[in-house]
Amino acid sequence: LFFNTYESSDIYQMAQKEVAQICQKNNRQSGFFTQCHVLTRRSFTNMSRDLGYYWLRLGIYISLSIVLGSMFSHIGVDNGTIQVRSLMMFVASFLTFMAIVGFPSFVEEMKVFERERLNGHYGVTPFGIGNTLSALPFLALVALIPDAITYFLPGLHHRYQHFLFFVIILFACMMLVESLMMIVASVVPNILMGIIVGDGIQGIMILVCGFFRLPTDLPKPLLKYPFYHIVFHKYAYQGLFKNEFLGLTSPNAEAGNGGSPTITGEEILKQTWHFETAYSKWVDLAILFAMVVFYRVLFLIVMKTTEKVKLVMVKFMSATRKERTQVTVNPSATPSATPYCADKRQWQ
Repeated sequence: LFFNTYESSDIYQMAQKEVAQICQKNNRQSGFFTQCHVLTRRSFTNMSRDLGYYWLRLGIYISLSIVLGSMFSHIGVDNGTIQVRSLMMFVASFLTFMAIVGFPSFVEEMKVFERERLNGHYGVTPFGIGNTLSALPFLALVALIPDAITYFLPGLHHRYQHFLFFVIILFACMMLVESLMMIVASVVPNILMGIIVGDGIQGIMILVCGFFRLPTDLPKPLLKYPFYHIVFHKYAYQGLFKNEFLGLTSPNAEAGNGGSPTITGEEILKQTWHFETAYSKWVDLAILFAMVVFYRVLFLIVMKTTEKVKLVMVKFMSATRKERTQVTVNPSATPSATPYCADKRQWQ
């Protein structure tokens, strides 16, 4: 009697309407900008709480920077410091190579994304945008503090605009490495295999960037064309070296042989490092950021392509399993009942 009275009351009708409205709102998918905002905030919270994502990397970077800066402290501007200033190569290599530390955390984030993607909560593009925006403050922090130690301890170019360019270059490099590892994670979801593949790709990039072997000495098939021109380390090194050497004048070691008493930074870049000086360091920086955009777009393309391939494979496997079930239940052919003659070894 009590339940019948409640169901016939106005309160019950109002409650039913509110429940229907709530269900309708929940079934309605949120907008694109709302998805980006929520995913950015959630990803930022996860990154700030996960020690292995950026905080551990920051501690390792600071330790490496202190050791590296102490080894090359107060290098001066004489001719012998030309080779010593190559420490920028170690900065660009080590600090970017260690960006792979955050790969396991990103793989776990990818697993959450795949589950929520299957439920239709949001798409690949909001996830990529949210991950990119949430990582920017941490990457800026990781680039600023260790680079300041590495830059001022050795006494590199004493101008703050050069220091800011130094930080921005390494910031772009770390974004590139993270973008590369995102692509690897979308193809190789296993953590161990992903780290191995990522290390291998970065190792090849470092080897063919034009530092260990001068660009003019690289074998032209494959290593110089196209690898040398598509690896981001080439533009990072050239930007860092141009930032350091252009405007710098050092004593010339060959002055006693009739040479000029001083040597300019541009001559060092051309004669010693064989770098391209036809364009400025800002072009190198622009190329790096263009590669960041390209890698992020490539990540979205790979993710969407992987989804379509998985869908096709699931449909194919489902159709194959269905055909096998039909054949098992309703076989199309029945065995012959004709007796077999052993003497003539043929069917009668």
